[in-house]
Amino acid sequence: MIKARIGASILSWIPPSWKADAGLYAIQQASKSGFDVIEILLPNSMDFDAHTVKKQLKDNHIEAVCGLNLSKPYHIPTHPKEAIKLIQQAIDKAAILEVDYLGGVLHSAIGVFSGKPRTSEEETILLEVWGESAKYAEKFNINIGIEPINRYESYICNQAEDTLQLIKRVKATNLFLHLDTFHMNIEETSFYDPVKNSGKWLKHIHMTENDRGMLGEGLVRWDDLFKGLNEINFEGNLVLENFSSSVAGMAEAVSLWRPSKYKANELANKSLSFIREKMEEYNRD
Repeated sequence: MIKARIGASILSWIPPSWKADAGLYAIQQASKSGFDVIEILLPNSMDFDAHTVKKQLKDNHIEAVCGLNLSKPYHIPTHPKEAIKLIQQAIDKAAILEVDYLGGVLHSAIGVFSGKPRTSEEETILLEVWGESAKYAEKFNINIGIEPINRYESYICNQAEDTLQLIKRVKATNLFLHLDTFHMNIEETSFYDPVKNSGKWLKHIHMTENDRGMLGEGLVRWDDLFKGLNEINFEGNLVLENFSSSVAGMAEAVSLWRPSKYKANELANKSLSFIREKMEEYNRD
């Protein structure tokens, strides 16, 4: 049985850089479309009025989770203290919003490379940062999710199993795995095995196609994914993270160089229907 909240990232409607008016628009659109939850990608600047956003969420009758992706000044292997401070600031924002999840690329800065594979020394630093961050988040009953991403964006965490083994070494009860089907399509040989093998450690999945387009029209093997989710009795979040070039500024922000087939709302609404239908199909079996 899959008992998931279905959500959408703010990126379904606005570019990654948070702006108050645009953020409210994304919240309104997610609610109007019928999503259970919206994933709010927090800016590294932490220029984010959590008290106002909390009221906006309540007014629009939608729950939230938070995302955070580290940038170069917070690359954990070289700037662990700065990374801890930023993650704790993000946890503070999430606590004000009264959300139960903060996840994303919390292992390294996107696009920063050493030119070599991850070292044991970098692993030690990583685990220390995760441990301290998880301990801080525990005060607020917030779970932390670590998202492996593809080899062209990071050298630290690329695959589910490798990332999961690192997470387990921390021995924190609120540290979990966060998968993304776009990155899985590059780094994994199966969409079933990473889900099945993660079991209770899997709390959050970004649902997107290999081209960031309409769910079901690309190369992702959705039946394998949902089979795994059903077998582990998944109870986390399934959050849409596909993009449309119809959103001003999105192409430049996420390297979406070809025109999208669908406008933002059509992409979000039809993808939501796809997820619901797959959940219903596998919950009947």
